[in-house]
This record gives sequence, structure tokens and C-alpha cells, in this order.
Amino acid sequence: MALQAIKYDGTSLSVLDQLQLPHLVKYVPIRTVQEGWQAIREMRVRGAPAIAIVAILSLAVELRTLLTEGKLSPVADEVRTFITEKLRYLVTSRPTAVNLGDAARKFERLIAVHAKEKDSTGHSLAIAFLKEAEQMLTNDLNDNRNIGAYGAKWIVEKALLQGRKTVNVLTHCNTGSLATSGYGTALGVIRSLHSSHYLGRAYCTETRPYNQGARLTAFELVHDNIPSTLITDSMAAALLASKNSEIFAIVVGADRVAANGDTANKIGTYGLAVLAKHHGVKFLVAAPRTTIDRETKSGEDIVIEERPASEVTNIKGPLEEDVTGPLRMETIRIAAPGIDVWNPAFDVTPAALIDAIITEVGVVERGSDGYFHFDAVFDGSPNS
Repeated sequence: MALQAIKYDGTSLSVLDQLQLPHLVKYVPIRTVQEGWQAIREMRVRGAPAIAIVAILSLAVELRTLLTEGKLSPVADEVRTFITEKLRYLVTSRPTAVNLGDAARKFERLIAVHAKEKDSTGHSLAIAFLKEAEQMLTNDLNDNRNIGAYGAKWIVEKALLQGRKTVNVLTHCNTGSLATSGYGTALGVIRSLHSSHYLGRAYCTETRPYNQGARLTAFELVHDNIPSTLITDSMAAALLASKNSEIFAIVVGADRVAANGDTANKIGTYGLAVLAKHHGVKFLVAAPRTTIDRETKSGEDIVIEERPASEVTNIKGPLEEDVTGPLRMETIRIAAPGIDVWNPAFDVTPAALIDAIITEVGVVERGSDGYFHFDAVFDGSPNS
């Protein structure tokens, strides 16, 4: 059975609490925008596509409740203002992930257009929002499967030129079903390679300090019975240098891709790109077109979120003696008291270190000028 991080049936929303994984599978109900904002901010849900989906659906369930209870204004302009204010509030939960801002702007435009229609009402405005929100889930899953297929095809074609029949791939952070509506982006590429019998082994980094790789990606790989190995972040250079591992490609996701191809992703991605360049390993970014922000010229313009020091100084996990009984989580300090901490959630990988960006409509390779040109992606005719 495929992992399902987001459950939505048109009236209720719940998300798989990723703070509890891999120790406990627990779903958290989201009934309001405030609860959606909190779940995103606390990283109970994370991954750029999933963040956007949960944000929009949290507003959808709040609107549905207001409709059901007869508490929604019948005036279209009043509902438009209500929705716009809620969307702008949701964007403040995680500012680096472009998908959230992109989705908010899209839905703002949707309701603005609808509100201008002659017969629009508060009710019809809410219904239009709900319909588009539900479609968002379906579209994301289809996009992820396309990303997986295009990425796997590109990798296999390059590998066959070198006489390789299978490939080993390294990934960073979590970009699978837990970060999207299902299947995943970078992990979707790995899933596609595995299903077509071209994957030798997948390697995942632990991804300190939040350990999304160790907790979440490893959880998904084991769940899907994909041959896989976990490494600490500091082992990546040794892994790429090892003749036994024979890593062919590193595939990562993205929280924001600038107009020139510079890419913001989970902290540690930049270092992997540098290592890939040195060792002659392909470095690929897998992300939907909504992650490409053509209004942001380069990585220098991307705002990098900084997280609490406690994520670095403390670790959390279940007590060993409780593994067969009720789960009790314990937080312990691992750093010297009084030490200053710098904890950026993301770093920016320059376009010059990225070989290709995989989207749901095809693969875009870096141009001869060292940058990416995305016109073809949005025109529907990218390189693939």
C-alpha cells in the first residue's frame, strides 16, 4: 500500500505527523487555517509540494465548515477578502518554499476573477475555491509520476552510454510520498528506476539536523522494499570516492529554483553538488514547474529560513525499553551548553553545479552558458 501523508475527503483533512516518524504512524486533524499554519511551521508536514497542498486544503476545510454551519457571508467581496487574508497568513509559515506562495497567488487570482462575475456570491466563491483545491491533489500526483518517469529515462539513457545496466543513486532529505501528495519528486525518480529494474541501490543521507533522510526517506525506502543504504551526511565524500558504491547520480528536490537555475534546497545540498562535480557524478534536481520562480533572478535573492538552535543542540527519539509498549519520546541535549548555533534550513546550489532539472513536462539541461533557460518548460517543449 502506498504511503499517504495527506488525507482529504472533501470535508475533513488530516496529515501524517512526520515528527513522530518512523516510530509512530499518527495522523493529525487539520480543521482550520491556524492548525494548518501550525502543522507547517512545526514541520509536522514538510516538503514544498505538500506544504502548499496542506495550506490550501486547511483553508478549504475551514470554508467547508463555515458553509455547513451557515456562517459564511453571502457577499462575494467579503468572502474574497476573507480568503485573501487567510492565504497571505499561510504564506508566512515557511517563506523559502516557493510552491506555497505560488499556490496562494493562484488562488487569489481565481477568487478575484470569480468575484467579478455578475452572479457571484460568497457561497459560489467558496465552492469555486473548494473545487480547485481538490484538483490540486490530483494534479500533484500526476506531476510526480511524470517527474519520476522523465528523470529515470534521462538517467538510464546516460548510463547506457557508459555501458551500465543498473545505476546507484544518492538522495538527500525527503522528497517522496511524505513530501508531496504521493510518489514524490527526487524519490519518485528512484521509485521509477526501481520499478523498471534499472536501480541497483539507493543511498540516502541522514540530513542533519532534522534527520529527514534517516527518519522519513529511509522509512519510505524500507516500506517500498527498495534496496537502500543510509549514510551520515559526513560520509558522502567517502561514498562517492568508493569504487564499491559506484554512484552514478545524485538526485535532490528543491524548495525554490531561481530564473537562472540556482536552487534552494535542504541544507547540505550545496556540499553534495560540489562533491558530485569533483567526482564526475551527475547532479540532478527534480521539481515541478511551480517550484521554478522566474521572478527571482538568482540564488542571491532567495530568503533562507533559519531554524531554532534546539534542532541542532537536541535530539529526540523513543526510549529503548519502550519499543514493545506505549511509545514514550525523550529529548536529550547533545551539545555543550552555551555554544552559539547557526541553523539555516536551506542552502543554495549554483546552477553551474547542476546538470539537469527534471520537471513534469521533461528534463531541462544546463545551457552552454552555464545557466538554465526555462522558456521551453512553460511553453511545453523542454529538452528530454
